[in-house]
Amino acid sequence: MQTLLLDSDAVATNAAMTDVIPAVEEAFAADDRGDVQMPAKSYIELDRYNGDFRSMPAYLDVAGSATDEEWDAAAVKWVNVHPDNPEDHDLPTVMGTMIYSDPETAFPLSIMDGTELTLQRTGAAAAVATDHLAIEGATSLGIVGAGVQSYSQLEAIAAVRPIETVVVSDLDDARVAAFLEAYGDQFDVREGSVADAAGCDVLSTVTPVRDPIVPYEALGEHTHVNAIGADAEGKQEHEAATLLDAKVVIDDYEQCTHSGEINVPWANGEIDEDDLYGELGAIVTGRVEGRTAEDGITLFDSTGLAIQDVAAAHVVYERARDEGEGTEFDLLGLD
Repeated sequence: MQTLLLDSDAVATNAAMTDVIPAVEEAFAADDRGDVQMPAKSYIELDRYNGDFRSMPAYLDVAGSATDEEWDAAAVKWVNVHPDNPEDHDLPTVMGTMIYSDPETAFPLSIMDGTELTLQRTGAAAAVATDHLAIEGATSLGIVGAGVQSYSQLEAIAAVRPIETVVVSDLDDARVAAFLEAYGDQFDVREGSVADAAGCDVLSTVTPVRDPIVPYEALGEHTHVNAIGADAEGKQEHEAATLLDAKVVIDDYEQCTHSGEINVPWANGEIDEDDLYGELGAIVTGRVEGRTAEDGITLFDSTGLAIQDVAAAHVVYERARDEGEGTEFDLLGLD
């Protein structure tokens, strides 16, 4: 029996957004139904190297409401964040490895690149939230932070809304230029300030900042915000005033209060449970309403869940296996 090795190119090729988005949506629904096991993300802080490791295990049992398929899957992602890597070691800041296993036997079906997988599932999660919380006719998307995640944000959100105009803001001119070149033929893409991006119908913020950079007053009257960047304690992209005014939807209570967009104002006592509308899974299953006609600003606090990784890995593995892609390897020496 062989383990399928899938590098970043293989993951990208087999992680079609049209498949990953519904799979991630099913994962949110399964979470709301209680059909997942997902221990809290654990951290190993490496102050000596200005970095950390994070382990994210999960098991997911999908009833198949969106695809009429029933499947279950288990996996663990081992991921890091080392901000000094690009300059000091010519390595990415974030790298991940995904071990995807057969729940029945525990056999490691696949070892795949978790970095590309993370990009795809994070974009898909934002798309699920946008589909349930943004205005139906949203045609403009603002992106603050033109790193690699900005690409999957645009591709995923454009799959659920008729995006025409894209405003991108970043302090790095080279990143902005690369983004404009990548999408100039597909969208009306332009560089703008943070305030320009914030005024769009949908706004995705994907920065590592620890002090808010998006002014509350710059947001449009009905802007939906995907707050992606805050993924560790002390990070914050948006002002507390935004969180107090917006309909705030979170992906997971424990993770968001510890390390999501809400973690700093939560710890400071500026917001509490009364300021949280609910979890995205409850909206997906219909237990809680999504966007209503009365809503103004909505905000999705996305910390990234292990069940999203498992759902995306399921899509990638099944498609790669069917297409005969990847490299088979006798990891356990059974053949």
